[in-house]
Amino acid sequence: MSLHDDAVLVLKEYEDQADLRQAYLDHLAARPDGVWKSCEAGHITASALVIDPSRGQVLLTLHKKLRMWLQMGGHCEPADTSLEAAALREATEESGIPGLTLLPGGPVRLDRHPIPPPCHCHFDVQYAALAPSGAVETISDESLDVRWFAYDEVADVADNSVVRLLEATRARL
Repeated sequence: MSLHDDAVLVLKEYEDQADLRQAYLDHLAARPDGVWKSCEAGHITASALVIDPSRGQVLLTLHKKLRMWLQMGGHCEPADTSLEAAALREATEESGIPGLTLLPGGPVRLDRHPIPPPCHCHFDVQYAALAPSGAVETISDESLDVRWFAYDEVADVADNSVVRLLEATRARL
């Protein structure tokens, strides 16, 4: 199964955010290349909020280009066999933490946001990844910093999309 086909199936099974979900599906129906960075009309991305429920914390990355605290994530790559695989790969690469596991149940949220040209928007499919006990993070080349934040600190450092992702993740836990 292609990554495009996997994305369509994942989105068809996702039950929340009906209007936004349909916009994602319409985008993919109109664009066979809609999962790839080269699709300048916008493309699917996969991200994961790294969370440690036992400590009541999330790990955020200070994005090098955007200079914002965000969840781990990014573009799909040809080796990705699924959106889940892409989200887990991105979370592992950007956090430096081996042994992350995705929270069961598929995506936690969807978030469509504009990006600078040449592309126009990211159709982000957002997951949550559970950190193993004693996880130690490292800073990747894509980040200026990575840091654990208590749940109640997230709204002070991150934008509303990250806050909503944390809320949805905690509700699923």
